[in-house]
Amino acid sequence: MLAHPRILIAEDESGIADTLQYVLRTDGFVPVWCPTAEEAIAQFTAEPPALAILDVGLPDMNGFELFKRLQKLPSGAEVPMLFLTARSDEIDRVVGLELGADDYIAKPFSPRELVARVRSILRRSGRTGQAPAATPTVAPGTPPPMPFALDADRMQIRYYGRLLELSRYEYGLLRLMVQRPGRVFTRDELLSLVWDEASDSFDRTVDAHIKTLRAKLKAVAPEVEPIRTLRGTGYALNEELPPSV
Repeated sequence: MLAHPRILIAEDESGIADTLQYVLRTDGFVPVWCPTAEEAIAQFTAEPPALAILDVGLPDMNGFELFKRLQKLPSGAEVPMLFLTARSDEIDRVVGLELGADDYIAKPFSPRELVARVRSILRRSGRTGQAPAATPTVAPGTPPPMPFALDADRMQIRYYGRLLELSRYEYGLLRLMVQRPGRVFTRDELLSLVWDEASDSFDRTVDAHIKTLRAKLKAVAPEVEPIRTLRGTGYALNEELPPSV
């Protein structure tokens, strides 16, 4: 049984890497630092980690390209990945999430926030470092399947089997949350990731769209509250929704 999940770090700045290794190690993880993308690929191939932290600006390969390379390796698609981005590079955050990364965190970052994000991702993915039990086939505590079905090609979402009639921004908001259930998105993040011109919008714009989105979801399942509000912070999709209504 693996007591300490192995975390791969692809980061060329030694100061940042030292901070990441220290905070992860003190929280019970086993960090593996790779200053280049090629070394990250080699380490990943030798032993896929529980989670990978990828810097977007690596010296020998773009972090997005590294992500795609790792995804193609054996077990690569099963390993959650988190991008480190420069705070000013909003487009990096958008591209990272569009590629399928589980989360991103902007530099400079709070080490404790990063560890909290890592733990949250590992809980959602079930890759906590514990070996699966031989029986039963479904481990105790496994969350029920989500009642959402996302069709990205058609920009459609079904909820408990019913096709939702969504506006462009309602679709963008719900798609983002469905892809990362439990992940708390601040209003600023939702504005930057869903709206084309976030600077021309306001927090109340997000609130208004969430309100109409909730109404449409409630019309399908009146007793279910799929979107949680964290006062003063933002919104998250409830991870514990009933599989049927």
